[in-house]
This record gives sequence, structure tokens and C-alpha cells, in this order.
Amino acid sequence: MTLEIVIVPCLSDNYAYLLRDTASDQVGLVDAPEAGPISAALTERGWGLDLILITHHHNDHIAGVDALRGAFGAEVVGAAADGHRLPRLDRELVAGDTVALGASVAEVIDVPGHTVGHIAYYFGAAGALFSADSLMVMGCGRLFEGTPQAMWGTLTRLAALPDSTLVYSGHEYAESNLRFALSVDTDNPTLARRAEDIRRLRAEGKPTVPARLDLERATNPFLRATATEMKASVGLPGAPDAEVFADLRRRKDNFR
Repeated sequence: MTLEIVIVPCLSDNYAYLLRDTASDQVGLVDAPEAGPISAALTERGWGLDLILITHHHNDHIAGVDALRGAFGAEVVGAAADGHRLPRLDRELVAGDTVALGASVAEVIDVPGHTVGHIAYYFGAAGALFSADSLMVMGCGRLFEGTPQAMWGTLTRLAALPDSTLVYSGHEYAESNLRFALSVDTDNPTLARRAEDIRRLRAEGKPTVPARLDLERATNPFLRATATEMKASVGLPGAPDAEVFADLRRRKDNFR
């Protein structure tokens, strides 16, 4: 089976993702920041839309859901915990559920921290993780509702996925995340090499998604809260991993 993935830039820095299961020709969408670009991408390819997978309730991820549902008749799924503040759901999901798009199947992963009801979708056979604003390329989402401990648990769960997993996050924040990473992880040669790649991609107007998970583990400062050198860099040698993560998140919130 094959899952074709199309990146659709939306708003100023959001990404939506069209998914086509090639075995069945069914088409899904992860998040709907706005209807126009998504509808145009579907029309350009002659695709319908069978399924909309929502990650969390923020308007820049759901604003286009109802218009797209009305235009294409798509089924809409999202977290049961957020059912009261999402567009009407045809199916409410909890951690451990699976969602099928034709022959392609996603596992639902609970990823609180950015919001308390945030979920991610992991298509294991395709090696694709749609993490929205939980794990992001070179970063993680702000803690608008959750606690540092909750987000650290989220990142730990996601970091345990296979090395080759491709991370599709909800925004193009890699350059700003990179600047922070370089400020706290100054002696990381892998990060220095990745900085060149990110700057090149953005200079060419290309997205930095997807990113391999093993590369994220090696360069994303929030995933490196376990590393001895990172703990020393932030003045917390020997501190628990979650405490180091919380310190990094506070630093990023105030970084300019």
C-alpha cells in the first residue's frame, strides 16, 4: 500500500496535508486552516475528499473544516476530549483508536501540552507522523493549556517511534526554532550541518517538512533535554529530563 502526501501551505505559515491512499483512491486531509488553498489543490488533482482528520481545536487548524465538508461531503474525525470545541465530529477519537483511509491506517496518539485535547496521527506503514503543534520541526508547540510535564510525556512518546518516521508538523517555524537551538546547543556538529540545510530550503522557498525523527532527536533542543551536554549548557547538570525540558521551553518563550 502507498500513501501519497501533498503539502498545502495555508495562511501565513500553516501546513495542511492531503493524503491519498493509492489502493483505494480515497483522499484524506489533516487539518484545515482555510478552505481555499485546500479546495484548489484537490480540484487541480481531480480529487474528492473523503475524510478530515483534526489534530486540535485552534482556529488556524479548523477554520476550513465546515466549508470543505459542505463542498465534498467528507467525514470529520477528532478528539473526543475536544468534541465540545471542534466542528461537528462524525467520529470521536481517543488514544489507541485507529482511523482507516482506504487501506492506510493511522494510530491515534494522545499528545497533550500545546492543548489538553491535542492528538496526532501515525500512519505506521507509511512511516508518517502528523504531529501538528506538538512535536514540530526543530521545536515543539507553546504550552497554551498543558503543563511542561504533559508536553515532555508527549515528546517522549513520539521520540520512541522508529528512526525513519517522517514528522509532518503544523507550521513552518524551522528557521526561528533553529535560531533558538543554536543558542542553547552550541557544540553540536549535527545541528550546525542541519542549519545549512534549513537555510537553503527556506532560501529556495521550500518547506522544511517532513523531517526524519532520528534527525529531530539529534538536533531538536526539546528532544535533547536528556543529553548531558544540553543539561550542562542550560546550567542544570544532573537535573531530571522533564525539568530541563521545562527550562528550555521557558527560554524559548522569551527568545527573540
